Amino acid sequence: MFNAEHPNAVLELPADDSPGFDEGSVTFIGNATTIIRFGGFTILTDPTFLHQGDHVHLGHGIYARREVEPACQPADLPDLDLCVLSHHHGDHFDDVAARELRKDLPIISNHHGVGLLEEQGFMQGYALDTWQAQDVVKGGARLTVSSTPGKHAPDYVNHLLPPVMGSVLDFSERTGGGEQRRFRVYITGDTLVYDRLHDIPRNFPGIDLMLIHTGGTTLLGIVVTMTGEQGVRLVEMVGPRAAIPIHYNDYSVFLSNLDDFKEAAAGSSASTEFHYLSHGETHTFRPPHLGD
Repeated sequence: MFNAEHPNAVLELPADDSPGFDEGSVTFIGNATTIIRFGGFTILTDPTFLHQGDHVHLGHGIYARREVEPACQPADLPDLDLCVLSHHHGDHFDDVAARELRKDLPIISNHHGVGLLEEQGFMQGYALDTWQAQDVVKGGARLTVSSTPGKHAPDYVNHLLPPVMGSVLDFSERTGGGEQRRFRVYITGDTLVYDRLHDIPRNFPGIDLMLIHTGGTTLLGIVVTMTGEQGVRLVEMVGPRAAIPIHYNDYSVFLSNLDDFKEAAAGSSASTEFHYLSHGETHTFRPPHLGD
């Protein structure tokens, strides 16, 4: 049986009203930025808020132009409990996020990301290696964030890009009789499809919702994130109940748009229910024991 290591102390957050396990939501802000709400937690992912027309530096003299305006700015965000950051790169944690997010916001990422966050003044970083987990407790709810494998580019150029992690978010209800998992989310992070991803459904069966970083990002002529077809292939490998593609049209380096994903999904044999969000739209979900 798989057991994740827990290298950090439990993060305890102040309890508020009822955790709310009947319903949750994912709001798509743009690129890989989402707001996930469930079990009393409000979670921000991969925050980037540059305006349409702005440029972001991706390293090695490469810049990308933002093609779509994000759905909101940091000042518009709800009260956040934490951030989950797949990797520290300009199109996933930009200068606006570094400047305007509160510096005491807990951020869960890999060691490379946490190191750079500390240089930017964010002092509540929680660093994970692959398969390690961070527990967050808030009143009658527990969130366990587990780091999963990710490969940002082919081996011969992988060292040119920041290391990346996927993440599994397990939401559990705490009662006098113990804990019961209510919902499981898998966020792919910027990855290509490769052998280690087969371990994700083995270690984390029963994924309820999958957020897929697609877009076919191309740097120096090399594809470094999944295309739409590859994203659907990973869905077939993982077998979630539902899936939402994100990270598909925000920057000029994306060559595989949402239509590519939709076409591949239409021809897929997966039993997964696909949902599609435009910037600012929200998908509402219910735990499996309560129906869809």
